[in-house]
Amino acid sequence: MAILELKNIYKTYNPTKEYKGEILEDINLTIEEGEFVAIVGFSGSGKTTLVNLINGLLKPTEGEVLFKGKPVEGTSHERGVIFQNYSLLPWLTVYQNIDMAIQEAFPKSSKQEKDVRVKEQIEMVGLTHATNKRPKELSGGMRQRVSVARALGMNPEMIIMDEPLGALDALTRGNLQDEILKIWELNKRTALLITNDVDEALYMADRIIPLKPGPKASLGPEFKVNISRPRNKTELNDNADYKKTRNQIIEYLMDLGEKQAAESTTEYELPDIQPKDFRWDSK
Repeated sequence: MAILELKNIYKTYNPTKEYKGEILEDINLTIEEGEFVAIVGFSGSGKTTLVNLINGLLKPTEGEVLFKGKPVEGTSHERGVIFQNYSLLPWLTVYQNIDMAIQEAFPKSSKQEKDVRVKEQIEMVGLTHATNKRPKELSGGMRQRVSVARALGMNPEMIIMDEPLGALDALTRGNLQDEILKIWELNKRTALLITNDVDEALYMADRIIPLKPGPKASLGPEFKVNISRPRNKTELNDNADYKKTRNQIIEYLMDLGEKQAAESTTEYELPDIQPKDFRWDSK
């Protein structure tokens, strides 16, 4: 059963006579319930715009976004979003940042039920010791754990991750990849990962789809990841399917990059600027 459908999406920003502002074009995608899909793309290709269309922060210029067969009209706790920049309120503690989301998602629950849910999420991401700390007292990895706990605390039917680990160091990034996968394995929520890291996509997803460079970015061919779960990073280096799929995706992205560079032949006429004469006149 399809939980998310993007149909003929076309998106522009503030078009003018000189600038059409075309970001995305001909975006068609179907994600099945329980599937883990990764979209890999270049910086500036429109990945975040695509995420904002899916989570209801933006509306497409043309086409439609369907969630469980119904048009997406705005944000909903059914679609939990994990952002790259954490998006935590700095004056609230770990507990309060997560509690705020749970208050919104479960307004009819009792205070005790909400308290239990908040504490469960904090424990799940290993931050019980930091329950009363504020974001400035946390490392980048800990802040992202709070973001994960907040999104999952609303019990969403789909998790949307917009380059959630891009700002972290390699060790923290690897550890959080494992933690997100462990959490995902508990109930196999539908997941969409936006990333520019091919290895991260291969480690985490069932299906990988490149996003072509913009303007008018569109989705490329899909690559299926035929590697059983749970996956071991060390063993992946010797996995024939992993190496084959990785090479195919990287070659495809490199070809796209070379094609884009070849087409960027715009010439600019520089102004005729002459340096001023700053010699002092002794007279």
